[in-house]
Amino acid sequence: MRIVVLDGFALNPGDLNWDEINAIGDTIVYDRTEPRLIVNRISNCDVVLTNKTPITRETIDACPSIRFIGILSTGYNTVDVAYAQEKGIV
Repeated sequence: MRIVVLDGFALNPGDLNWDEINAIGDTIVYDRTEPRLIVNRISNCDVVLTNKTPITRETIDACPSIRFIGILSTGYNTVDVAYAQEKGIV
């Protein structure tokens, strides 16, 4: 399983580690992701973890391998949840 964290700095400014996530899959953690890089970074992943990086309908369509989107924040307005559900993405 390939896991991508798009904005790890928001959750972990350096005092934590990603060992538990690494244990369940091949994990890549980016501190921050500019909008122009989102699709390129998650195009072949199964799991996306995001905090502030938006996952839009267009992003979901461009990345058909995504099976799960995890939101590492208190809100979920950065993800088109209705469209993800329509596409069978948890």
